[in-house]
Amino acid sequence: MSSLPPSNSLPFLSLGVCDYPEHVPQPLWAGYARDQKALGLEFVRLAEFAWSRMEPRPGEYDWAWLDEAVETSAAAGLKVVLCTPTAAPPAWLVEAHPEILPVGRDGQVKSFGSRRHYDFSSAVYREHSRRITRAVAERYGRHPAVVGWQTDNEFGWGDTAQSFSPAAHAAFHAWLERRYGTVDALNDAWGNVFWSMDYSGWAQVPLPHHAVSEINPAHALDFLRFSSGEVAAFQAEQVALLREHSPGRFVTHNYMGFFSAYDHYEVSRGLDFASWDSYPTGTLQAIHEWKLLAPHFALDYARTGHPDITAFNHDLYRGMVTPGAGQATPGFWVMEQQCGQVNWAPANPLPAPGAVALWTEQAWAHGADAVSYFRWRAATVGQEVLHSGLLRHSGRPDQGHREVAALRPQALPLAPTRARVALLHDYESLWLYNLQPHSEGLNYWAQTFTYYRALRALGVDVDILHPDRDLSGYAVVVAPALTLMTPERAAHLTASAGHSRLVFGPRTAFRTAAGGTPETGQFGDLAGLIGAELSRYDSLYAGMTQDVEGEGGARHSAHAWAESYDLAGAEALWHYRGGPLDGEAAVIRHGAVTTVGAHSESLVRSVLRGVLREAGVETAELPEGVRLTRRGPHTLLQNWTDESVHWQGRTLTPYSSALLPQEVMA
Repeated sequence: MSSLPPSNSLPFLSLGVCDYPEHVPQPLWAGYARDQKALGLEFVRLAEFAWSRMEPRPGEYDWAWLDEAVETSAAAGLKVVLCTPTAAPPAWLVEAHPEILPVGRDGQVKSFGSRRHYDFSSAVYREHSRRITRAVAERYGRHPAVVGWQTDNEFGWGDTAQSFSPAAHAAFHAWLERRYGTVDALNDAWGNVFWSMDYSGWAQVPLPHHAVSEINPAHALDFLRFSSGEVAAFQAEQVALLREHSPGRFVTHNYMGFFSAYDHYEVSRGLDFASWDSYPTGTLQAIHEWKLLAPHFALDYARTGHPDITAFNHDLYRGMVTPGAGQATPGFWVMEQQCGQVNWAPANPLPAPGAVALWTEQAWAHGADAVSYFRWRAATVGQEVLHSGLLRHSGRPDQGHREVAALRPQALPLAPTRARVALLHDYESLWLYNLQPHSEGLNYWAQTFTYYRALRALGVDVDILHPDRDLSGYAVVVAPALTLMTPERAAHLTASAGHSRLVFGPRTAFRTAAGGTPETGQFGDLAGLIGAELSRYDSLYAGMTQDVEGEGGARHSAHAWAESYDLAGAEALWHYRGGPLDGEAAVIRHGAVTTVGAHSESLVRSVLRGVLREAGVETAELPEGVRLTRRGPHTLLQNWTDESVHWQGRTLTPYSSALLPQEVMA
């Protein structure tokens, strides 16, 4: 990794913009660059999808336009973030090598005409990716205005993280042979005795997309692991070339919110920090997909997005890159920040007045060191003409431009984020859970977000971490859906219970690394720590509920999922009332470990409130739509609603935020 600080060189939040000079007439470039600097922007991202202009014909490079674009930005005092252009291979490359195109789940070859039309497993494409990456890095890697690189763009967009091509099939077979050594070992690991699925040769193993019905989850899990490794290897090749030819510059990648198709921790190895593309009104669609919150929430937050949905992704990507020994934890960048309406959701309302400023300040409070707006001028050609920019199609400033002009980034100093609560998340648990959700409207993200939202509603800052990370600095560790368990992970969590209070959610440790269920049943290697084993689980239709009762007669209503436990040292804190689980344990505690078996938003908040109090973590009962976030000594109070809110003697106007004095909520 680079020895440079993984951020901008300013002591406060840096603002930037994604620009596409190749989309507009050249006489506009210099004026636009001056305007960007005058707006308070410090950097510009360039050349993201520009391969066909860099190399219009095979081996024939045209750098003149990009030379001028870089020099024009530099002359205006802007720093430049360049991109490797590999997310959009040119038509001549597809014509010469159609085998680079990915194959979809339906077996159809995806055609040229959009973006991300390549197969990670294609050796031919990997060669051309290295070639163009080397060429652009050699050309601009040591330019004084170039401060960093973005690799490719949004890996996996358009359902392209897995390819079902002949190249992927052959590479998957090779991966399986390296992993298992023999076909018999694979048969044993996958449980292929089930439904007579034993193989006698590697070539017999199909790709998991055309079976009659659901595929063996162990098979699907390994294909996801393989595919994730292909993305990681592709990224690593680019990172190595950028390190070689552009020393001293940062390297990052722009991820997407709640994207599940590969292991982002694996793909992030070697990056200086992670970035993500924040579109709060579009990502609000998660509420519909999860069927988690009441329908009115989508309308209530239609013009801002839900604060916790955006915040979750900020916290996720802040914790994506593990620092090296002796290094500070890096921050993160928002590489694309929505600054007006988007064009890709089922409906695309205009953001509320003040939303762009609110999003920017929230990103800073969650640890962003830079926020880059998408885009400078709204596109007048191509697929995104209905997407906004800081400038309208005519070149006149839009609402987002006015809000950015009013920002004072100097009032948003960079400082470490220090949370006392960690929330554990990993992609293998996600894959296993979502391969067999067994519940209507409940998946890994919905369950995990329920716990995250409860913590944020209690005014608690959260670090989202891989479960195998060092947890020694946390008072409370929350693992909402840690489905996959290994002996090593169980030992790590058991050690963590010596210094932290742990909270587990339903389906904890339900699967082994091979994808099966422990022979001893849930909780397998974690049974001693939890002090119980699974009794039964109840998957509920939408509209079905299960009452849960605690001491003093307090009641909550569970939905979607309810599991009960046979105690082996733990004590029951809550019991089910009525229904087939009547009288059985719903929430249990064993020493410093609490396990919640019922899916209930109000129950989860109640349990977490008690655990946080016992751990000495201060909480605050926040009104709906109001959030607190701390960065260093600073506290940002935010109102995401369309009404004024009065809280602790303060009044927040609609869609606004306020920096509180240091002594408040410290």
